[in-house]
Amino acid sequence: MAPFAVAFTAMFMALFWGAAGALYRGLAGRTAARVLLFAAALSLCEWLRGHILTGFPWDLPGASWRAGSAPSQIASIVGVYGLTWITLAVACAPFTVREGRGGRLAALLAGLAIAGLYGFGAARLNQDRPALASAPWVRIVQANVRQESKYDARIFDDIVARYVRLTSRPSAHPIAAVIWPEGAIPAALEDYMAPGTATRDAIAQAFGPGETLILGGYHYGSDAIGAPTIFNSLAVIRHLGGALAIAGLYDKYRLVPFGEFMPLDSLASRLGIKTMVHVGDGFSAGEPPRPLNIAGLPIMQPLICYEALYSGFTRAGARASGRRAAWIVNISNDAWFGTGLGPRQHLNLASYRAIEEGLPMVRATPTGISAIIDAFGRIVPGESLGEGAFGVIDAPLPPALAPTLFDLWGDGAFWAMLVLSLVGVRSFKRAKVQSARKEKGGTFRPRPL
Repeated sequence: MAPFAVAFTAMFMALFWGAAGALYRGLAGRTAARVLLFAAALSLCEWLRGHILTGFPWDLPGASWRAGSAPSQIASIVGVYGLTWITLAVACAPFTVREGRGGRLAALLAGLAIAGLYGFGAARLNQDRPALASAPWVRIVQANVRQESKYDARIFDDIVARYVRLTSRPSAHPIAAVIWPEGAIPAALEDYMAPGTATRDAIAQAFGPGETLILGGYHYGSDAIGAPTIFNSLAVIRHLGGALAIAGLYDKYRLVPFGEFMPLDSLASRLGIKTMVHVGDGFSAGEPPRPLNIAGLPIMQPLICYEALYSGFTRAGARASGRRAAWIVNISNDAWFGTGLGPRQHLNLASYRAIEEGLPMVRATPTGISAIIDAFGRIVPGESLGEGAFGVIDAPLPPALAPTLFDLWGDGAFWAMLVLSLVGVRSFKRAKVQSARKEKGGTFRPRPL
């Protein structure tokens, strides 16, 4: 559906920036305070872009800062949408510098805001906490399986062999969990995990008793009326009693439009559009994300692929379950991007979830970039595999931080920013009107009609 996805997605996304421009033009005056109004209008529409229908929060202005850098740390308080407001405001303020004292003040405040971002971030990063000696070790497997290879049944056995061979590599430390990426094995879980299958036997030989495998795959289910469905899932498989058993399962909640489901599916069927794509009906959405509590592992929050773009999923899962995760497991299939900026953008955007929640993230992809990310959003030095790499990452799990203010407030600080923007604009306009009255002298009297 790529031709339709490119056209309709661009048209749909343009509506949000168009709405932001219309809102700004309708309310803004000629005072320097319009910087606040522009930041509020565009950041509000960016929030709507990330929430309306399924939402698509790719490349928010606030996430243009490198995750893990000093300026990005303010997301631990205001979230990525609050950082979007700040970024827009400081970027626009210098354009008002020629507009009198108000413009110069706006530019000065923007400079102070940037200094504040770096100062706060440096102070937060200075409280770095090294991994505990007792921290569990994890292994990320990146088998460098390109997307087009998954459709070739002739190399299915080679794909399985790649993952098994990397998983079986000896380690200097006991590995608590091995993580394979989304869609690692191009078959249904029910098919290759069935007793007696060659794939199941090969996986079982790569693990010892009590060890854990976390991997992505699809599995079959049924809806409320018994109709068959397919879920894109994360499965936790343990080697217990000499056999493999599924100890936990998470079905992807937020699906990719056109990639995993067809928007307006019934209309597309009636118009004959779906006949151009020789695939099934797509995936069904699972329940909202919640932490998984697996024996022998810290409580983890699974996020599949671009679910890691959604601010607040981990926070919502903790409140729904009554328990806070100790780490985020993000399995993704960035092989769809091919080579280029896509995998790097995706990694940067996903890393903001670690900053917001104060939780480390373990990220596995088939072709890169796989990485272990600490609770400040930084890639742990030496613990990443770039695009096209074939190998494993063995490392201790970085420690979690205390709950952040974003974890406590959610987008509350962002909404407060929007309110303050409106209050600031009104106050500035009122002050300018009063100043104009004084310059004219006396009390303002309306002219007769």
